[in-house]
Amino acid sequence: MDFSYIDLIKIALAFALGAVLGVEREYRSKPAGFRTMIMITLGACLFTIISYKVDAAAPDRIAANIITGIGFIGAGVIFKEGLKVSGLTTAATIWVAAAIGMAIGYGAFYLAAILTAVVLGTLLILSKLEEVLDRLHQIKVYQISISLKKYSIAQLEEELTKMKLDYLRFKISKESEEVVTVSYKIESKQSGYENLNNFLLSSDSIKGFEV
Repeated sequence: MDFSYIDLIKIALAFALGAVLGVEREYRSKPAGFRTMIMITLGACLFTIISYKVDAAAPDRIAANIITGIGFIGAGVIFKEGLKVSGLTTAATIWVAAAIGMAIGYGAFYLAAILTAVVLGTLLILSKLEEVLDRLHQIKVYQISISLKKYSIAQLEEELTKMKLDYLRFKISKESEEVVTVSYKIESKQSGYENLNNFLLSSDSIKGFEV
């Protein structure tokens, strides 16, 4: 199995484009950063090159399994902490990085470069738009524990109404004879959540809460 200088160019380009994506992820201190993105694009590129050289008539034999394999890596950077799930964007970036590596392996250099630019623009520019939209409107799930001796669910919901929050109570669980945990889906802008958090932190009747 012979390799040509074109293959070396492919590997170098895979390294460069993987590094571009990796710098952005590393700057944001994400689980899959600089070295990881480079390894993903290099690996996808090399597997694609080998797949083509092993059987030019059916170059998808090995390359098709890259998509399956990359799914395991993507799943490893998704974390669930309480009610919050994080790492989905990084997992998606890993998936796209593998696609970029495969495109390079097949010789679609311009397509790989354009896709890298689009992905980078999405991560850098659209994240700002996402922040603006989050300030205007968000949906969050709150689990609020209250002391029944000092407070009631009706009083809590009265406070939520005063703060002009749109809420939906969907679960109640009894922790003990004195403590009840109520789960709400709440819709508001960022300032509304800040007011709610300040209230929950300062109230003696609130035993705890989780977002």
